[in-house]
Amino acid sequence: MAEILLSALAQNALEKISSPFLSEISLASDVKKELKKLERTLSTIRSVLLDAEAQQAKNHTVRDWLEKLRDVVYDVDDLLDEFSTEALRRKVEIHGSMLKGVGNFFSRSNPLIFRFKKGHKIKDIRERLDNIAEDRRNFHFTEQVENSGREQTHSFVRASDVIGRDHDKGKIVNLLLSSGDRESLSVIPIVGLGGLGKTTLAKLVYNDDEVIQSFEMRMWACVSEDFKLEKVIEKIIESATNAKCDRLDVEQLQTRLRNILRAKKFLLVLDDVWNEDRRRWTELRDLLSGGANGSTIIVTTRGVNIASIMGTIPMYNLNKLPFDDCLSLLMRCAFEEVPEKVHPELVKVGKEIVNKCGGVPLAVITLGSLLHLKTDLREWLNIRDNEMWKLGQKENDVLPALRISYEKMPSYLKHCFAYCSVFPEDSEIERVDLIYLWIAQGLIQPLDENQELEDIGNQYFNELVMRSFFQDLDEMFDSEIHLCKMHDLIHDLAELVSGTEHLNVDFNSKKISEKVRRVTFSEFDFFEKEFPTSLVPANKLRSFSFAYRVGPIGKCFVDTLVLRFSCLRVLDLSDSEFEELPSFVDKLKHLRYLGLSYNRRLKTLPNSLCKLLNLQTLILHGCERLQDLPRHVEKLISLRFLNLTSQLVCLPEKGLQGLTSLRFLWLYRCNGLTSLSEGIQHLTSLRRLIIQDCPSLTSLPSGMKHLIALESLKIADCQELNLLEAEDMQGLRSLQSLLIKGLPKLVALPRGLQQSAATLRYLRIENCSSLTTLTESLQNLTSLLKLKILECPNLLSLPEGMLRLTALRQLLIGGCPHLSRRCNKETGEDWSKISHIPWIDIFAEK
Repeated sequence: MAEILLSALAQNALEKISSPFLSEISLASDVKKELKKLERTLSTIRSVLLDAEAQQAKNHTVRDWLEKLRDVVYDVDDLLDEFSTEALRRKVEIHGSMLKGVGNFFSRSNPLIFRFKKGHKIKDIRERLDNIAEDRRNFHFTEQVENSGREQTHSFVRASDVIGRDHDKGKIVNLLLSSGDRESLSVIPIVGLGGLGKTTLAKLVYNDDEVIQSFEMRMWACVSEDFKLEKVIEKIIESATNAKCDRLDVEQLQTRLRNILRAKKFLLVLDDVWNEDRRRWTELRDLLSGGANGSTIIVTTRGVNIASIMGTIPMYNLNKLPFDDCLSLLMRCAFEEVPEKVHPELVKVGKEIVNKCGGVPLAVITLGSLLHLKTDLREWLNIRDNEMWKLGQKENDVLPALRISYEKMPSYLKHCFAYCSVFPEDSEIERVDLIYLWIAQGLIQPLDENQELEDIGNQYFNELVMRSFFQDLDEMFDSEIHLCKMHDLIHDLAELVSGTEHLNVDFNSKKISEKVRRVTFSEFDFFEKEFPTSLVPANKLRSFSFAYRVGPIGKCFVDTLVLRFSCLRVLDLSDSEFEELPSFVDKLKHLRYLGLSYNRRLKTLPNSLCKLLNLQTLILHGCERLQDLPRHVEKLISLRFLNLTSQLVCLPEKGLQGLTSLRFLWLYRCNGLTSLSEGIQHLTSLRRLIIQDCPSLTSLPSGMKHLIALESLKIADCQELNLLEAEDMQGLRSLQSLLIKGLPKLVALPRGLQQSAATLRYLRIENCSSLTTLTESLQNLTSLLKLKILECPNLLSLPEGMLRLTALRQLLIGGCPHLSRRCNKETGEDWSKISHIPWIDIFAEK
């Protein structure tokens, strides 16, 4: 059953009512009274929401009440947003009037008319809310206050550590190694229930040393329910080449795939296949038939019919995990120890929980993660006796176990997890992107004004990782997770609990309910197609995004989106192409997140964009033809994340001065950029800066020293940059992570780096061909935890003071032949400098 989650939204609205911005608008006394009444009613309802949300699964009347309440609370939030936007507008207008030429930028608003209109509107909403609040007395809800403390994250054993599949792995590996005896292309289907670990088994086989040595090429493509030929080919090519296909047509894709595979013995994994159309499979198989003898395809699927269509040898049926292995997995997730070392009563209850999981590892993992480090017997009994087990109607249904883990989440985490339904199944989710989407939807709840929204978002993300709701984690060198995925059953759960809040639609969708708030458009071909009329009734949408790369879309489609859906918080048009953003984009006054990445036709942005005073995230990644930023970009006073690819020659000085809320700036492939504006010194809230693939950039501005909050700096593939000037890195006293990559003119580490000695924890130096010395300043980085040095062939030695780096836990050196020789264990001249480091990995090639 779908959930109705209101607690976070109601709390967000209450915080807006009590916010200081209302006092800045000079509201009439009657409006202030209405707002006060609204606050009291909302506060009363908020106190019983947790109980109401818990009862809705058993009581449909409660659910109906919550559904009515949800619509009104959304209207409250929209109204309060209009007040906050008006306060921001006046703030910018007052500041703008002091600057020549921009005083009339926001001059259309009449304060008296604004107060009159909103006064009537707030009275109407308050009366609707009062009526619904009165109905709550019929349900005898109890007041509950949720513990607002965040769960502490920790580094526990990964639930992905595999138990009990050695025999299965051995069987598949033997099949693969004997494939050389067969002349034609072999297809091995692995069949099993969802959550059994088919993908995990395929990964074990894919990464086996003998398998790696036996195949000239290995490729992995997650197919899922999308078996459109060109999309599958794209995934295979991208896996083989580690590069995007840049929108090749089908004919070009076929040619490229054949060239890649020609006469090579390859292993291809087609993961999570749902296609039962033999014709589609035959088309793909024919394209894959050009490899050498012994080439093999592994297919993972839930369908026996699919296995019979695709397989050339008998399918491998993956059985349920044996009881003892399930118990070991549960205890490892919960305690990191073998069962014998755990209290006998907990082991006894654990066995009963494992019995309920039916031999499905995914169910065991999620519940084991939920019980992590919990030794109170009552908590284990609560899981064993949870009523969610009674909801499982189907044999082998794993959803009850997943629902229990979901139900045990705090409400703030439930909202964030449910939002993940907007991502297509099996898609890669970027951690940073997800956090800014949560922020845009108001799902991040700071406990006090000193907390950064990004930090809280990271805590939420880590909690979901800890609970095993994310998998396939891709970590960066600084131990920060960059990408993740959701198991398809976890994704099913996200869709289930989202209910009518989120919907996947296409051009053939029937009339869509006005209660839908988030839409993912799942369509490929937009050629000469107008905006679907079926979507128009959902005029209170808060989120719109595409599921796939869609290519060119018409002007009418974009114009309709902007005109019809003024309540949007998130508008993600990434991976689409259109020539211009409508000049009336300022009608989206609630907009927080605007994604325009990989629009290769976009050359300019309308100046009206700068009237989006709530805009927090602007993503222009891959907009390679963009020639300029809007003239009044400094008006975007709420902007926190700017990701930019363009033909800009320089960043606007005045524009940077106004972006005092900016936390994350990413400059990517700004080919004409020769220098950064000194206006960067005004970005005193900036915490992350990435400068990547800017080939003409020659220096960093002296204003860098004013970036007092900067924690992460990544400079990559800037061929003309040498960082020799002392002020380049001076004053960065909060820096924790530094990546220097692809700087061929760099001959030594920046001298100012030692000023980050007390804070720098992660340092990675890569592909700097002229680097000959690390300088003695490296020895002053006493907080350093991880040091990676890769592809620096002329680096000759380590500095003498390496022994002073007592905090250093990991050292990796690769592609540095001179340095690798000197650091050889026992025999190398520099071994004595590093022998105290617990984890060392040194190899001649990267």
